[in-house]
Amino acid sequence: MIIDAILTPAELPALMKRDLRSTTCVVIDVLRATSSMLTALQNGAREIHPVAEIEEALALKTRLPSALLAGERRGVRIQKDLTGSVDFDLGNSPRDFTASAVGDRPIIWTTTNGTRALRACAYAERILLGALLNLRTLAELLERMEPPYLTLVCAGTIEEPAFEDIFTAGALIDALMRRHVRVECKDSAQVVWRTFCHTGDDQRSLIESSLNARRLLQKPDLAPDVPICLEANSVPLIAAMNRDGVITSCSDRPRD
Repeated sequence: MIIDAILTPAELPALMKRDLRSTTCVVIDVLRATSSMLTALQNGAREIHPVAEIEEALALKTRLPSALLAGERRGVRIQKDLTGSVDFDLGNSPRDFTASAVGDRPIIWTTTNGTRALRACAYAERILLGALLNLRTLAELLERMEPPYLTLVCAGTIEEPAFEDIFTAGALIDALMRRHVRVECKDSAQVVWRTFCHTGDDQRSLIESSLNARRLLQKPDLAPDVPICLEANSVPLIAAMNRDGVITSCSDRPRD
């Protein structure tokens, strides 16, 4: 398995131009998009439609009137001042996506970085959601699949890298190595793996190294999201995006 990593959002346009037909992509946005999407699916959401822009979300809502609108800009739930018409139903906090709120409902979702990273992988053979929440389950799946090429896509923050995404990508590589999966790490993958090895399992060091975590902890309404999103293996779920751009919980079947 040859592993590489996308470390910053600035690399996403080049990723979109790559031939990804034999590549499995794992999109990682720990704080908070992929963590919240996994939580929503765990709590019974039917499917997730990730879109890059607010305008796309509103247009899709006209075709899927039963869908919930979810997402953020600058960390805050999208409201009328940005849409010109409606407040979004939900933000981007895992606490928003309770079973009572999302059970058996489709969700249209747009975030600053996470959904953009997902769309950049649209032509990959397989697109999986990654987070600390499902790290062990994801490693088990990749061990069984052993794809020839694995690209770890760190969603980042605005146009900057996000330490917690890089850490999680490195933790996934480390988990594969411990399972004796034969891996060949490109330099970018070496960066994320060695970042994880340097930080270890010390959550305090992870928070201290993550600007996102420190920013969220300074906001009383968002601070509870940090320990939820950093709790390893709390959501043992695999989620994948199919060729129609729809995310569902799934087994290890190929994309349909």
